[in-house]
Amino acid sequence: MTAGPDLDATMLVIYTGGTLGMVPGPQGLVPGHDIEVRLRQALATLPPARQASLPAFTVLETDRPIDSSSATPGDWQRLAALVASHHRQYAGIIILHGTDTLAWTASSLAFQLQGIDRPVILTGAMRPLEADGSDAAGNIEDALRFAATPHLQEVAICFGGRLLRGCRTRKWQTQEAAAFESPNQPLLGERLDDTVVLYPGRGLADSQRGAPRFELPDYAPLAAGGVVRLALWPGIQAWQLEAWLRDDRVKGAVLEVWGGGNLPDSPALAGALARASGEGKLVAALSQCPHGPVAFASYAAGQGLADAGVLAADDMTPEATFTKLLHLLALPLAESERRERFLTPLAGER
Repeated sequence: MTAGPDLDATMLVIYTGGTLGMVPGPQGLVPGHDIEVRLRQALATLPPARQASLPAFTVLETDRPIDSSSATPGDWQRLAALVASHHRQYAGIIILHGTDTLAWTASSLAFQLQGIDRPVILTGAMRPLEADGSDAAGNIEDALRFAATPHLQEVAICFGGRLLRGCRTRKWQTQEAAAFESPNQPLLGERLDDTVVLYPGRGLADSQRGAPRFELPDYAPLAAGGVVRLALWPGIQAWQLEAWLRDDRVKGAVLEVWGGGNLPDSPALAGALARASGEGKLVAALSQCPHGPVAFASYAAGQGLADAGVLAADDMTPEATFTKLLHLLALPLAESERRERFLTPLAGER
């Protein structure tokens, strides 16, 4: 499906910070301001035909642009609220964001903005707008053109000429221009020559219908570390796991296990997980392998996870698993409903 822009539709560009907008400071690059002027100057360097293909856009700069490595769940909450309050006024929304936690923010927005009926596209750059050889203008150009596609109705990431589902994506490279991958989900679209193309049948618009069903809970009660991320390593001891899980501030945990869902043969480890589940904490397991799902029943070593009440994250990314646990724990739900909803695809994350 070729994405033809609607030039009468206006897009909203939200600037949150990140490498794309950084400028030199006394101790290195820092988030810059005056992004609209700088952005329009960068896009003015594109060939005339490509400039003409861009939709009109308005720029909104957040009060405090940040390096995305400093992003918090509170920032995700505020950004979702900003999108929710403006989305009806625009045909699509582009969020300029730092690359380090871009996939985390995209995953969180996918759960908060479930059922969004227009494009919400996050992008950024590996080099600042004004740097030689910057990829910023190209990424923004592609994001604007994809955002002019009404059939795209979800939170996505546009980077390096490719469009990926936000809650299926991970940062894969520290320096390469094609910095993001979607290991268990095909591309939603990509730029081919000078045309942006959406691939039929891959978007949420083909599987979900109805009005937006936004969920904008307060993440503040979980801000003190309500969800943690733990990875198994050879020789891990039960007391090390319990040092995290027994803390009353911890309400959920992402547990990265081996292979298709294997746990060491340790009754103490299984007992620590069972106690956490028995206390109503949500513990979800995913594989340390980036490709493929966990399947507890495949090996006897994985049965301990199922017996301990650990939830299978299937082939979800760590970013999506973490943000989904946080989101469900922030909602006023019974434990049984939280567990059921974790195992249910909400935004194409599994």
